[in-house]
Amino acid sequence: MDFVTFIGTTGATVILIAFALNQLKKWKDDYFIYDLFNLLGGSLLVIYALILESWPFVVLNIVWSALSLRDVITGLKRNSQKTSKNFVAKWLK
Repeated sequence: MDFVTFIGTTGATVILIAFALNQLKKWKDDYFIYDLFNLLGGSLLVIYALILESWPFVVLNIVWSALSLRDVITGLKRNSQKTSKNFVAKWLK
């Protein structure tokens, strides 16, 4: 597997992990970790699509990543105000 394929496969895998855990009711769509996985996966897929010059895929994943980034920023603001010392309770949910 070449490096470009590795980037694309990793991005898709990260998004699918978040999707599967959400569908299995392990992660809710408002969990910080869910948004973070979507941002990471979407960003990797943007890089992959740019390398391949697949412009519809670039647009799709830029929008996906931008919306995920908005949710990550919101989650960081919300979680930084929590007083819990439990890492999982503070940053993953």
